[in-house]
Amino acid sequence: MAFDLYTGIELVSVLFSVFFLVLLMRQSIWCWPFGIVGSALGVVLFVSPEAAVNLYSEAILYSYYVWIGIYGWIRWSSKSNEKIAIVFWSSKAHIIAIGLGLILAPALGYFMNTYTESNSPYIDAFTTVFSFIASYMQARKVMSSWHFWIVINAVSIGLYYSRDIYLYTGLMVVYFALSIVGLIQWKKDNSEEVTQP
Repeated sequence: MAFDLYTGIELVSVLFSVFFLVLLMRQSIWCWPFGIVGSALGVVLFVSPEAAVNLYSEAILYSYYVWIGIYGWIRWSSKSNEKIAIVFWSSKAHIIAIGLGLILAPALGYFMNTYTESNSPYIDAFTTVFSFIASYMQARKVMSSWHFWIVINAVSIGLYYSRDIYLYTGLMVVYFALSIVGLIQWKKDNSEEVTQP
């Protein structure tokens, strides 16, 4: 892998993204600025003709990450003197979220396959749509967002590897492992909150 401008962008984006996830696991508000910068750099990588990655759904997703990062930062800041509680969604909310994803992912995949030169349009669309949902859940501190991320990150490993963006492939391996750790950590944090008088 030759080091060029886009490899540098990918490297910085990956580093910021790792800091984001580690801080998110710790429920630190400082996760959000790292996520915003890492995501903005990801957009540049995914759409730049010179980088030749051509993952347009991912570019849309990473643009959304910038905005959901701003939303999460504002939301978590609004409760500066109190910790925002971890939320548990009902089965109905999960069925709606998953159903929405299963409808929108093939539709986006079809669009990208028909109207762009997108590589892996259906897998790209799956990870994009479900990442939209999981990011919203994450900003709302929904516990099961970690379950979504475990699946999304596992699929993304293959997607990024197929596009020869190996630093992002490595990032997804790290994200996959840290999503499991994050789930365990949030469960532990939640049980400590519940058991405190």
